[in-house]
Amino acid sequence: MAERHLSVDQVAELLGTTARFPRRLIEERRIRYVKVGRHVRIPESAVEEFIASRTVEPLKRTRARYRRAA
Repeated sequence: MAERHLSVDQVAELLGTTARFPRRLIEERRIRYVKVGRHVRIPESAVEEFIASRTVEPLKRTRARYRRAA
């Protein structure tokens, strides 16, 4: 068990949100989690996967499109 498991509050702090957001992700099963008794823990890799899957890359526009006159 080399991977760290974070509490809901730790995940919220990492994401810069309130604790309500990670709890909603868990309720909607949009993120992996581990239930230990009544405690819920989220693996660090699950948080990284969540962030990576929702990262939007910027568009690359070519300048040739704007050089033509009408």
